[in-house]
Amino acid sequence: MKIKDILSLLDEMAPLAYAEDFDNVGLLVGDANIEATGILVCHDALENVIEEAIAKNCNLVVCFHPILFSGIKKITGKNYVERAVIKAIKNDIAIYAVHTALDNHKEGVNKIFCDALRLVNTKILIPKPNFIQKLITYTIPENVEKVRNALFEAGAGKIGNYENCSFNSKGIGSYMGNENSNPEIGERFEFVEAEEIKIEVVFEKQLQSKILKTLFANHVYEEVAYEIYDLQNIHQNIGLGMIGELETEMPEKDFLNFVKQKMQCESIRHSEYLSKKIKKVAVLGGSGSFAIKNAIQAGADAFLTADLKYHNFYEAENQLLLADIGHFESERYTKNYIVAFLTKKILNFAPEFPIERIILSEVNTNPVKYL
Repeated sequence: MKIKDILSLLDEMAPLAYAEDFDNVGLLVGDANIEATGILVCHDALENVIEEAIAKNCNLVVCFHPILFSGIKKITGKNYVERAVIKAIKNDIAIYAVHTALDNHKEGVNKIFCDALRLVNTKILIPKPNFIQKLITYTIPENVEKVRNALFEAGAGKIGNYENCSFNSKGIGSYMGNENSNPEIGERFEFVEAEEIKIEVVFEKQLQSKILKTLFANHVYEEVAYEIYDLQNIHQNIGLGMIGELETEMPEKDFLNFVKQKMQCESIRHSEYLSKKIKKVAVLGGSGSFAIKNAIQAGADAFLTADLKYHNFYEAENQLLLADIGHFESERYTKNYIVAFLTKKILNFAPEFPIERIILSEVNTNPVKYL
């Protein structure tokens, strides 16, 4: 199996189109066309992780955080980023990062976070806007089922927990072909009026090329009439953070001790206790101070995230319990999820690839230590 085959699976797990604009995800280093010898999954692709990949004969490192985040003009080995990249290139090791592509996925970082805390009734905290497009096309009744089913197969027609969604209406279409036309119904220079069905479906914007290719391949007309619109609707299954509920409410201190145990935190920094029970919990793995207001608006009793500054704790406004559990800690189970996903997928689609070659890194890359 080539590295590019594994990257296709990773894009299924965390579509690169889901990533935030500021991010740097996907294949960062290496040649995707070489045979994969092994996959090492880690949190951060540091130099010692690359050394681990070399020792374990893995030529693909899948990391959560991108080792290359902002542009660099020189690679001389003067810092930890450049040293890791140089070592990877010298040893023909590819590096692939998922980061916010997995943050924004409904089964990604924040769902993993919620599952660790056994939260139920979970949903996206900040749904992603400007991500849905709508296709409108027209065809004869005999062609409707073929076109519609093909569009569904290509990924169109998904709304929340529902699939194969469309709206269909009848009407009369008209046309007249010129000397270069080859009409499906009627003749050249003949004015034709025919019964047509208008098909409307929505789809995620990164699928546009695939959707149009599918439409053209399954439509009977020589010239396919279609329209595509950008919708203002939010995508309820893509976005940052999550909110859910504890099965049983807890006093604040008991709740933080519960979080400390489940997320294996060395310590937790938190805002003032409000003397109320915790039931509804918002989470956002990694740096999440920007979402404090969203958590309050969603009615959360507590908001768990990381990298909070002094003044961020004031933003709790005595409306919720705000807790910084640590950046690494809030994302700690992500690499386990990636290993489990790849193992299941490769067992199904490439059973010839040895499953034992999908390896969870043993290197603890958390740069924060506690006394």
